[in-house]
Amino acid sequence: MTSALLTVDRLRIAYPYQRGGLNQAGERSLHWAVDDVSFTLNPGERLGLVGESGCGKSTLGRGVVRLLPQGSQIEGSAYFNGQAVFDLSPAALRRFRGEAVAIVFQDPMTRLDPLMTIGEHCLETLLAHEPQLSRRAAKDRAIATLEAVNIPASRWAQYPHEFSGGMRQRVAIALALVLNPRLIVADEPTTSLDVTIAAQILTELTRLCQARDMALLMISHDLALVGEYCDRIAVMYEGKFVESGATAAVLRQPQHAYTQSLLKAALHIQAGAQRPSDRLRQGKVLAQRSPDSTPVLTSEPIALDDLPCLDQPQGEPSGEVLDGGDRSIPAQVQPCPILHLEHLSKDYTLEQNLVERLLSRQPNLTIKAVDDVTLDLYPGEILGLVGESGCGKSTLSRTILQLIPASTGRIEFLGTDLTQLSRHALRQQRRYMQMVFQDPHACLNPLMTVGHSIADPLLVHKLATAETARPQVLDMLSRVGLTPAEEYYDRYPGDLSGGQQQRVAIARALITRPKLLICDEPVSMLDASVQSQVLELMLDLKREFELTYLFITHDLWLARFLCDRIAVMHAGQIVEIGPTVDIFNHPQHPYTQTLLAAAPLLARQGI
Repeated sequence: MTSALLTVDRLRIAYPYQRGGLNQAGERSLHWAVDDVSFTLNPGERLGLVGESGCGKSTLGRGVVRLLPQGSQIEGSAYFNGQAVFDLSPAALRRFRGEAVAIVFQDPMTRLDPLMTIGEHCLETLLAHEPQLSRRAAKDRAIATLEAVNIPASRWAQYPHEFSGGMRQRVAIALALVLNPRLIVADEPTTSLDVTIAAQILTELTRLCQARDMALLMISHDLALVGEYCDRIAVMYEGKFVESGATAAVLRQPQHAYTQSLLKAALHIQAGAQRPSDRLRQGKVLAQRSPDSTPVLTSEPIALDDLPCLDQPQGEPSGEVLDGGDRSIPAQVQPCPILHLEHLSKDYTLEQNLVERLLSRQPNLTIKAVDDVTLDLYPGEILGLVGESGCGKSTLSRTILQLIPASTGRIEFLGTDLTQLSRHALRQQRRYMQMVFQDPHACLNPLMTVGHSIADPLLVHKLATAETARPQVLDMLSRVGLTPAEEYYDRYPGDLSGGQQQRVAIARALITRPKLLICDEPVSMLDASVQSQVLELMLDLKREFELTYLFITHDLWLARFLCDRIAVMHAGQIVEIGPTVDIFNHPQHPYTQTLLAAAPLLARQGI
């Protein structure tokens, strides 16, 4: 029988700033973020750890590699290859991290030095642990590892801010793999990745686990992903393991009520039950007639048999395969778009240093992040934008908001060309168009409390005073599920889990009651049950405040659940756009077909 690589026995972890209720002696007791957890992990085995945000998954992963804040209380034991992890000296601990155990963090931007190139990150990691390597040998090994996660050698000299969120996540995975560790602790390793790249990386991790007897502890909220790539599953709730076992057994016959609720929520999203596109007759625009017979776009539930449908002629396909984008909504009479993009492009130039210019005599390389995109977004619509990491989705969203200037093209919002506005006028327009960013930890000020962060947009746009903002903030905290709101109001972002931070970011974006909300992976860090709650909240707010969403995601099943139409982006261009049902049932472009084939699906596990 193979001896265990990692053994955790009755582990309990409490953070220094978290305290529970009063005990019988009137003293404040400890709140255990991880409470009495025991498990083993054998060489070559893959264990998936699932549960809601804040349940202790990340704390357990960090505890295994001793990356906890000073003053944390730890009880129990953890042994790696027979050696007590909590007894390691500082020198032994330094060798242990990286060479024996590597960790992939949830938020790669905050783990990469903004002043170091990607190549320097790789060389520093390699040479710190293997100083005998020559710089040339270290670079060759690093480039090979980067290429294994689809980062080409041409990006070697670029900085983290020049990469998309998904590409930064790939760099983080490469840094974990470069030292060939025995165990990888992966905390949401594919949160920012599209399905094709995620499938490639997890397939590679699976192969490495088998070839090198490397173990994998994968922390994730994605049950389908864990079901496809892990041998065993452990379900956490309030710091405890409530259920664990073989993947197939847990997914097909869950015993604990919490596991059953997680599975039900995941199946609800993947099945697309009650999604808006079902109410829009396969994504087509329904029109009600006003007294003057003018068609009015609506996304409210409608009796389909009682209302006219502004449909296309019979036999004409509703989805379109496009070159560079196209204005397309399948209706003969179209309402005025809330957002119109016309031949929008954003180029980046990779400038060479003096030595490269003298030696190569080649012009600077130009990257077309957004390439001639023309697109309309209609009032009350939810348009999903999907595509691989690095394809230009986030760049397009930031260009729409004019956070980065467009190279060419027009951006019309509510009939106004944003590219022609002064800085002051643009700031006023941004009250009506807000964004939920992909990485909440990076966009929340760590020195501001949650309450002040959410209130800040109200103060910036002079919509409230400090006194009148507080009740609005407390109400919004409750609406995004952060209760009791008074407790979260005075906490700092660092005190929250990744999922809780994302809910704060959503509350901050909604507090000004915008007309257009651009959502860049807004629920990617949340477990399935919380995803369902937040998505239902977004739909409720959409109806209440007449919101329009541009929803950027790599999760195709999430897009299917939520969106009326889907635009597929590849290499900076919109290659296909159409009603959600048509995109899923009859994809026309080869890239769309590839995305759908790679998407993890619970049905494939026989659920």
